[in-house]
Amino acid sequence: MQYYLAVDIGASSGRHILGWMEDGQMKIQEIYRFENGMDLVDGTLCWDLERLFGEIKNGMKVCAGMGIQPVSMGIDTWAVDYVLLDRDGKVLGKTAGYRDKRTEGMDALVYQKIGPEELYGRTGIQKQIFNTIYQLMAVKCSEPEHLEAAEHLLMVPDYLNYLLTGVAKQEYTNATTTQLVNPETCGWDMALIEKLGYPTKLFRELSVPGTVVGPLTPEVRQETGLDCLVVLPATHDTGSAVAAVPTGEEHFLYISSGTWSLMGTERGNADCREVSRQANFTNEGGCGYRYRYLKNIMGLWMIQSVRREWKEAGETYSYGEICERASRERIPSIVDCNDGRFLAPESMCEAVRGFCRETGQPVPETKWEMAAVIYNSLAECYRICSQEIEELTGISYDRIHIVGGGANADYLNRLTANATGRTVYAGPTEATAIGNLAVQMMKGGEYESLEDARENIAKSFEIKVYEPEGRGDV
Repeated sequence: MQYYLAVDIGASSGRHILGWMEDGQMKIQEIYRFENGMDLVDGTLCWDLERLFGEIKNGMKVCAGMGIQPVSMGIDTWAVDYVLLDRDGKVLGKTAGYRDKRTEGMDALVYQKIGPEELYGRTGIQKQIFNTIYQLMAVKCSEPEHLEAAEHLLMVPDYLNYLLTGVAKQEYTNATTTQLVNPETCGWDMALIEKLGYPTKLFRELSVPGTVVGPLTPEVRQETGLDCLVVLPATHDTGSAVAAVPTGEEHFLYISSGTWSLMGTERGNADCREVSRQANFTNEGGCGYRYRYLKNIMGLWMIQSVRREWKEAGETYSYGEICERASRERIPSIVDCNDGRFLAPESMCEAVRGFCRETGQPVPETKWEMAAVIYNSLAECYRICSQEIEELTGISYDRIHIVGGGANADYLNRLTANATGRTVYAGPTEATAIGNLAVQMMKGGEYESLEDARENIAKSFEIKVYEPEGRGDV
């Protein structure tokens, strides 16, 4: 039996999941889990990548301790954040995270070089102030010596792969989120990069999912007890999650539901029209050069944040309990989940109350009213987004696939079905790791194609179905 190891690292936690084929179905087993988050370092929100690498090796040791030697392992993480390395492979500067405020005002400086319309037309990527293009402008303004001294720019999963193998590769799906990749050539837009004054030597050939990075270094093999290849999945976690959407249909809507909610559809070509830019849709690269035409919605970050506030106040609740208690409330208030105030507030509860006050809506007074406002607001965002996708693509969609941890949110799934009037298929919950494994398994000969993998995923994992009210649950 051949095993494969997925290391899936999100903004709040990471996990090691083994995958294998048994009786014609994919099986998975979580063998290690760890926490993640940004730390405030001298006024900058940073990732502790040294600690993350240690956790990766800890999970690998658990795998070896089970007597399992996987054929390969692959890492996926969040997007846009990166590391600059000097010629000796040492990190330059801080490993700032996307929620840090250093990019404030950087859009204006970028637009002095290239207007927002032309930028979108060249890249198809929606404006998010934390995109790599703006992060690099911040470095250029405040720490230009780091750009000058850098020999490599590696996105976070690229850097972790470099620590594992000593090989520096830039992976395609994560690279597209930088807002510096041309969707027609599927490579770096060097003319754009030169126009912005970023060193072109940092942008090298892009590698696609399924590419072998290399074997583990002798040091890593000795420390962990594993001896396997490192293979690139879609290293952008949303890319891996969408690879695991369990459908054989050509046209479908999905929500990759976690800290962020990424709602969209899969297309063969990027849509870089001005109307797409105005609607704030993005065209992120996926497996097989497919495009994830989607919109970022704040997602479960809002619930995670209020839950954290309650915990700090001495009251701890499971997400299941929060969902269940929220479902009893009837407060009608709706907030715009994409409002910038919800990105990194000191208090998410106060940010929600403030929005309600400013818009003349009932202010949530209890925890469960607060949760209900957030869940109802997410469902309303999904309704609006699904309508926008139909208008922009000219295609009608009768179903929504919710994958990722948010697929467990029963109340939100029901709200989404009712708000959108579409059947909701929820699961698999570990879609990101499953998509990561699927690409490795394609490389390992277990699947012939992504279509083959998706068909098998639909048979291998539980998928819950929610019909809009009046049509009955399946």
